[in-house]
Amino acid sequence: MLIFFSYKRLTPNSSFFHKKTLNIKRKIFFILIVWIHIWVSPAIAMTFTHPGTLYSEKELQTAKEKLSDKNQFLMTQLEKVKTMALPHGEGLISVDAKNKKEALHIRREALKAQANALLWYLTGKKSYAKEAMHIFKAWSSFKGFTSGTEQDFLLAGWTGALFATAADIMLSYDKWPAEQIALFRKMFKRAYYPNIQTASSWNGNVDLTQIDAMMSIAVFNEDKSLFKEGINRLNKRLPAYIYLTTDKKIPSIKGDWDNIQQFWHSPSEWPDGLTQESCRDNNHHTQFGLASAIHAAETAWHQGVDLYGLHKERYIAAMELAASQLLNKKMGKICPREISTPNVFRTWEIGYYHFHKRMGLELKNTQKLIQTHVRKHGKTKLNIFNETLIHGCLH
Repeated sequence: MLIFFSYKRLTPNSSFFHKKTLNIKRKIFFILIVWIHIWVSPAIAMTFTHPGTLYSEKELQTAKEKLSDKNQFLMTQLEKVKTMALPHGEGLISVDAKNKKEALHIRREALKAQANALLWYLTGKKSYAKEAMHIFKAWSSFKGFTSGTEQDFLLAGWTGALFATAADIMLSYDKWPAEQIALFRKMFKRAYYPNIQTASSWNGNVDLTQIDAMMSIAVFNEDKSLFKEGINRLNKRLPAYIYLTTDKKIPSIKGDWDNIQQFWHSPSEWPDGLTQESCRDNNHHTQFGLASAIHAAETAWHQGVDLYGLHKERYIAAMELAASQLLNKKMGKICPREISTPNVFRTWEIGYYHFHKRMGLELKNTQKLIQTHVRKHGKTKLNIFNETLIHGCLH
């Protein structure tokens, strides 16, 4: 645990890193030491914390206390989540990701699982716990995705992140039988590992979605190797997904197109925070990519690893640029099409909570977008669950 603790305490966010007397060589030396600890060390001693994917026990308890005090903000969000806690359907033995009916079914069941898990924790009502247990049991025999395409990777990412986050919460439920927990963990290894451990060669949001699922599943399964692999994947993908003007060269990951200009969908300008998909559809898919990247960092944070600090400039620049474009409804002549997407999803809250509440930084565009768009009109979709329910009430 010592290595993970040291990594979290001495990060680019710490006072150690911001002393004016600290020269560039010492910064580089420090980062090299951190990376050697993470990637070279053959065995990292750590104990997984539960709940510890998107939500920590402290955060869930804070939300629960506010709910018991009849906090109107939280109660409104709770009612929205209740609409997703529908009766469970049947589990499937396999899912063809190209079959719209099957794909929609597993997506809905994964959303139900997370909704019921959160509602049980916040309200204490056993009916929600039982519903979550029914869903887990129904999907414990799931054998995998069968389309034979990268649609399998994407669907595994979307649903794996939700199922694992729900299951991690329900580890706190003392009536979930140990044998059922073991079966659900085996299901992840059998059905999900093959589809999240092979990085997608599509746009970067697919890889990031897989990474989101990897991190959540690793925590629930208490799989140190998968957890480390998820961190490695995220550290490689972020510089290839979020651009900074200080970058000398944009890294190309195996599977990315050889033509960087085309892979980034032909931006005419390259400002800080431009994402590989900003110009693809004017921030529609950027929101999915950013959400997954932030989810992975949040999960790591709850396990004592600060990936936020390592990539602080990228995260903040991407959030602030995209938020500004969504607020102004314009891409600022950066992309072939100037109008930004009209869709705003119910994400942003986790990243804003970290950088604003934990780190004390101002993200004015992100704050305004959350207040004027996300909380009023934001959509829960795919692996983006209602982030306002927990993290919104913590600000």
